[in-house]
Amino acid sequence: MSEFILILYILCLSVLMFFSGQGVLMLFYKLKSRSSHPEQLQICEFSDRVTVQLPVYNEMYVVERLIDAVCKLDYDRTLLEIQVLDDSTDETTEIIKKKVAEKSAAGIDIKHIHRTNRNGFKSGALREGLTTATGKYIAIFDADFIPRPDFLYKVLPYFANEKIGMVQTRWEHLNENSSLLTRVQSLALNGHFLIEQSVRNKAGFFINFNGTGGIWRNECIVDSGNWQDDTLTEDLDLSYRAQLNGWKFIFLKDITTPSELPDEINALKSQQFRWTKGAIETARKILPLVWQAQIPVRIKLQSTFHLTGNFVFPAILLTGILNVPLILVKQNGQYETLFNIMSVFLLAFLSSFLFYVFAQKELYVHWIKKIFLFPLFLAGSMGLAVNNSLAVLQGLMHVKSEFVRTPKYGGNISDNSFMKSIYFRNTRPAIFTFIELALALYCLAGVFLSIYYFEFAVLPFHLLFFAGFAFIAAMSFRHSYLIKRG
Repeated sequence: MSEFILILYILCLSVLMFFSGQGVLMLFYKLKSRSSHPEQLQICEFSDRVTVQLPVYNEMYVVERLIDAVCKLDYDRTLLEIQVLDDSTDETTEIIKKKVAEKSAAGIDIKHIHRTNRNGFKSGALREGLTTATGKYIAIFDADFIPRPDFLYKVLPYFANEKIGMVQTRWEHLNENSSLLTRVQSLALNGHFLIEQSVRNKAGFFINFNGTGGIWRNECIVDSGNWQDDTLTEDLDLSYRAQLNGWKFIFLKDITTPSELPDEINALKSQQFRWTKGAIETARKILPLVWQAQIPVRIKLQSTFHLTGNFVFPAILLTGILNVPLILVKQNGQYETLFNIMSVFLLAFLSSFLFYVFAQKELYVHWIKKIFLFPLFLAGSMGLAVNNSLAVLQGLMHVKSEFVRTPKYGGNISDNSFMKSIYFRNTRPAIFTFIELALALYCLAGVFLSIYYFEFAVLPFHLLFFAGFAFIAAMSFRHSYLIKRG
């Protein structure tokens, strides 16, 4: 039994080290590309028609804010078309009708396209809107985004090259400092945008459209097979099909689009579940095409790392579970040499740390303060391992599920305004929250065992696992209780 635990543990650590090594690779390419010059843009005459698509489903709290912001886009009104793609089943539809009528009366070309079904979910709505869209370019904004007036003037010039199929801007966070939960999310997303997206793009690897805050060339969408709904991440799916078809993408780290982060833990869990499962579904679908394509091997390898990165969550979960019996295994002294060799896996922790240090350093003057959030981010990743491991399992088993959107409320966590949102009223602790609580107690036992056997080298990791599972479980119960009471 001891041998089995050791083999499984080493396998899990190898997976974690393998994927964390990608952070080192990203930093290598980042340092390598520092001397590169930005692409020179041609003069843009802004004479092309643009369609702005706003996919909406039950967003009564933020839909007016979204429409108001899009209608303020600084662009020739005769060349701008706005489509509100409404799949709502509540009073959001009436709010949209009134707002669209108001904007139409002001001379804005805005259309309310309401579907009575959610066939294909977001991808289905985008695909249906595209059948009547008149724009050469398609800008897409989710309900929680607020594009700045100069968005089109800043982004459209990057389409000067006819092979550019999509341009993605960096997400900026309106409520980054509203709670500990949003600050940790911001840390994680900054790593994705400032390192992963930016470096992959500069190094010539494939990147993905992030679902919102970007512009597509209409021809690119159609030429690449249009929006498809056989995965929960239609944006990632179409991105890979487009780039495999020869289209080029651009990521603009210095042009940002403000958005709202989830303030409620169960909403964050739903979002993480959808992103994780969708990425695995896309990997199942796209990776065979990637390896059959006539593209460099380095791009095939990086694409594989990109699409399968969520396998870290089952590895994290198993590592947390195996950490406790491993203390007892170590006490017989039979595997002392092996345990000493296993210390090399600490490099995985160091790699992740450096990855997020560079991201925060690039964005903030007082970046050192942000780095103190890293242990919380690490613990949070551990705490979400149950939720996201289930998503990986369902993605692998081809289990189909509904596209559960992340509800927004346009409020501020400081006054608990989200607790009054009707979209959270049905939130209840799922069975997995109880599993997270049980794992927190289990990892707490590991803390005590580490102290009892003087295994202080592994004590920080037992504490992180305990803190992660306890934090996620406690917040899930707390938010569910407050919402029910509110």
